[in-house]
Amino acid sequence: MKLDKIYKIGHIGISLALIFLVSCKTEKSTSFKKKEAADMVYPLLDTENSRWFFFSSASRPFGMVNLNPDTEIKGDWGGGYKYTTDTIKGFSHIHEWQMSGVSVMPVTISKENEATIFTDFYSKFSHETEKITPGYHLLKLDRYQITAELTSTKRVGFHRYTFPANAQKGILFNLNTILGPCENTNGILEKNNDYELSGSLVLSTNFRRPKPLTVFFKIKLNEPVTSIEQNTGTGNYLINFGKSDKKILMKVGISYTSIGNAAINIEKELPHWDFDKVVTESKNEWNNLLGRIKVEGGTETDQRRFYTDLWHALQGRKMISDANGAYPDNTGEKFRIGQLPLNANGKPKFNHYNSDAFWGAQWTINTLWGLVYPEIMEEFVWSLMQYYKDGGMIPRGPSGGNDTYVMTGASTTPFIVSAIQKGIIQEDLEAIYIALKKNHMLNGIMGKAGYEHNTDSGGGLKYYLENGFVPYPLPDGEFGSHQDGTSQTLEYAYQDWTLAQLAKKLNHEEDYNYFMVRSKNYQNVFDKTTGWMRPKNIEGKWGENFDPYQYENGFIESNAAQSTWFVPHDIDGLAELMGGKEKAAAKLNTQFETAQKLKFTSGTSHDAELHPEFSRIPINFGNQPSMETSNIFNLLGRPDLTQYWTRNVVKETFSGLSPATGYNGDEDQGLMGSLNVLLKIGLFQMNGGTDENPVYQIGSPIFNKVSIQLNPKYYPGKNFVISASNNSAENIYINEIKYNNTPVEKFSISHKEITNGGELILEMSNTPKQ
Repeated sequence: MKLDKIYKIGHIGISLALIFLVSCKTEKSTSFKKKEAADMVYPLLDTENSRWFFFSSASRPFGMVNLNPDTEIKGDWGGGYKYTTDTIKGFSHIHEWQMSGVSVMPVTISKENEATIFTDFYSKFSHETEKITPGYHLLKLDRYQITAELTSTKRVGFHRYTFPANAQKGILFNLNTILGPCENTNGILEKNNDYELSGSLVLSTNFRRPKPLTVFFKIKLNEPVTSIEQNTGTGNYLINFGKSDKKILMKVGISYTSIGNAAINIEKELPHWDFDKVVTESKNEWNNLLGRIKVEGGTETDQRRFYTDLWHALQGRKMISDANGAYPDNTGEKFRIGQLPLNANGKPKFNHYNSDAFWGAQWTINTLWGLVYPEIMEEFVWSLMQYYKDGGMIPRGPSGGNDTYVMTGASTTPFIVSAIQKGIIQEDLEAIYIALKKNHMLNGIMGKAGYEHNTDSGGGLKYYLENGFVPYPLPDGEFGSHQDGTSQTLEYAYQDWTLAQLAKKLNHEEDYNYFMVRSKNYQNVFDKTTGWMRPKNIEGKWGENFDPYQYENGFIESNAAQSTWFVPHDIDGLAELMGGKEKAAAKLNTQFETAQKLKFTSGTSHDAELHPEFSRIPINFGNQPSMETSNIFNLLGRPDLTQYWTRNVVKETFSGLSPATGYNGDEDQGLMGSLNVLLKIGLFQMNGGTDENPVYQIGSPIFNKVSIQLNPKYYPGKNFVISASNNSAENIYINEIKYNNTPVEKFSISHKEITNGGELILEMSNTPKQ
């Protein structure tokens, strides 16, 4: 999704200089000491353009706790850890979609500051004394001369503070404050004994998450607390220690259900006090996941950027269930504590998750998770189904135990269907189908626009069903965000097609035929006179004064030029409307030639007054609606253009290591990180892997060799290897393909072939195959 708040592009010159300097130091080196995957990650990527949940340091993959320093706290966009701000405002434990909480700050107390410590406690710091690796963060608070170290388990934050000798030590709990996307209120902290505290706070509501959520926490310390003070003005707390020279260790267990479960999370995950052991265990967990893909060749910068992209693909969406399977259910009129099903050993069968939208997941996590991390994809499917069992609807972006209805359509349908078609989900298929189908019918989620909680009109579904398209503007008025009928029509048509594939698999022939007819509705908003998708009003008349490059004029976070290609299920049919594949390829190629001048992205600003050309870009890889376009050429009979433009997009848009650059938009909880990974290894699934035998389109990898370790629980093969012979920055074209020494005629390979294991050999050249 786009940035809700406008940013001015003021650091372009600095950004380019930083990228250039990083490149100069690394580009010439193609042989370098091999490091572990976690050591290759560059956590500071794009942190000048932060968002509350974007940066994460002391966290585990998909962990409930995301412990890191906050330099900006008053807002989602630009909030959290922002590289250009030199002041630490606290270390908070929750950086999640519409959620935040439990901010703490170690301090030293003296006669000079004891009267103002509750309101004046921020500290400067320097990146020069900072160390960040996946699962660990160290920095020095200049004001107090405290060295703060952070790590975590899945549900427990672990702090180690080294204070100056003879200092009066304290930790301030900032429990009543604006923190990122929401306000923390009703903060309470109680002393249970000299070594333990407990408390809670309430996350205030907003238009995205209209129900409050309580965050519970349990604190355990290695040193006794001598006193606890509460400030009546701020409502915040200060705990004091003696003057022992020992380092202060603090465990903070988090739960969304109870203090008791927060304590259980500590007991289950962190029964000891060995800080360094937890750092090592966290690094090992990251290495195990990141190391499933091994790359060879390219520059060190290429490899570091790749593992940074992969790191982001594995951390955006966070679990909300406790170690014992308790979870917050906010789907009903009253809050309740739910319980996940347990296995024979008494452990939860899966974890429950919070998540931003699955809008664009068909081209990102569908493919990456489905191939490399099927166990993660399976967990998310069962989590989504748990929401259905609780609230009667599969969500598209849940927060705090209930759907936010972020974005539009039934974006989880392709995700779940892909998991089924790949054999990851094999149980309860009929129940899943019934749940998915409900979302595609009246009173389902397709009827809801973005953040439309109490009605189901903004989605325009009734018009889609009656007339075959969603009109723009919607005659019924405003009900939510993103009421852009042309984009909604395109999304629904694709999602209907994916549901039809599942209906076919389950032998629901009547439903299959019904949803296949609906999947052709994209044709109803294609204007052959202009050659673009175009808004229609309620009377079926084309919108007047049509400009295909006008931003958000019937198109969600895009323009007509970008969204015209949103027909991932029927590129052949789209090409026919355009006059054939040759004309379609020429049209798309022209769009890429124009977009290249702006580096294929509208950037981190949509300020039309200062930079109108950005919003008018014909192809935008900074957001989801057109990020599939370079791979469309494969299906138009021009694989050479897929190879050429994808390599150029990677080079111009998704290369380099700097706090000033990265994703040129909203990374969106792993979606853009996943896209980067797929573009760089040369695999893509145009329809999101939702057909009967899912197929991957083959692109041009930037590495000489890519080795993917397959999960033996799900797939029979051990490894899938891509070997690109004679690969280089110039040799971007594929002249010959073999899989297990058998020639591959088309630029595609099936999921079954890949997961049986083998080697895909690509002969690379500097000229296209004739």
